[in-house]
Amino acid sequence: MASPDQQSGDVQFCFQNINGSCVKTPRSLGIRTFLYGILGFITILTVGGNIVVIFSITYFKQLHSPSNFLVASLACADCSLGLTVLPFSTLRSVETCWYFGDRFCKFHSSLDICFCLASMFNLCFISVDRYMAITDPLLYPIRFTISLSGVFIALSWTSAFLYSFSLLYTGANEEGLEEVVREFHCEGNCQIFFNKTWVIISSLLYFVPFCIMIWLNSKIFAEAKRQARKIEQMGNTMSSEGDKVSKRERKAAVTLGIAVMAFLLFWSPYFITVIIDTFLGSTTPPLAFDIMIWFAYSNSAINPLIYAFFYPWFRKAIKVVLSCKILWINCSSMNLFSE
Repeated sequence: MASPDQQSGDVQFCFQNINGSCVKTPRSLGIRTFLYGILGFITILTVGGNIVVIFSITYFKQLHSPSNFLVASLACADCSLGLTVLPFSTLRSVETCWYFGDRFCKFHSSLDICFCLASMFNLCFISVDRYMAITDPLLYPIRFTISLSGVFIALSWTSAFLYSFSLLYTGANEEGLEEVVREFHCEGNCQIFFNKTWVIISSLLYFVPFCIMIWLNSKIFAEAKRQARKIEQMGNTMSSEGDKVSKRERKAAVTLGIAVMAFLLFWSPYFITVIIDTFLGSTTPPLAFDIMIWFAYSNSAINPLIYAFFYPWFRKAIKVVLSCKILWINCSSMNLFSE
């Protein structure tokens, strides 16, 4: 039965006929329509853009390389986030209520953490790949094989899955916070609590890989600059094909650097806020926190746009797919790197 306040209709609740329901934040139809439009656009862009990346790399034979398989794995993580997490997060953000129960809340949150970590780990291993390609180009084809790429992909997904699901389903994240969890629990709420220990560990899982990526990319750019100067000094003595390959590797390094900086830009506000709230006792307003988490989610929609802007082969692949040329015989064998 609902409480007297719930029955009075003076306050809106997520579940009007359930005692202990969460209070619902009232929003006009215009605001809700606007929010559904914005968050729906982010979700569609995330799914659509990353599906094109996955399809292009798997369909076109010229793109079957260890490096591109890592990019496809990154796109799979971002696409999975858009397909399974963002639709439910959209409904929760707009309606300010969770209508799918506590069990699905835990499963949804586990998927959320899993796909975000998988995306970050894949990006870290892509940095390792680019470092090896730039610093040791002669031995790179021998050292970085499809098998090694597969190991990196398996490590990214396995570690992300084990961490997220084991943490939330064992309840280790809530140890010592039982009173806080009971105080804030109500029907229609999907909030995951982390004690200080797991906030530190989760933050390290973000900052350590990111520091590794920054260090690797600094080495990559230094080596790429050195190679560019060397090519200029050699002039015409270097073959045009070798020059093209070298430029392609440097462009891949620049694209990776931009992707890493985008990850820092989109995710840092969220992690910094979580740390401040946990250790300094600050309470971020729910609306501000919701904005930051959606800002972080937007990173998954940005990566395909980065590829489209910097990779001519990706733009060409998009044109081929959209123009239905993939129905042609031997279209999968076409040269995407031709001018």
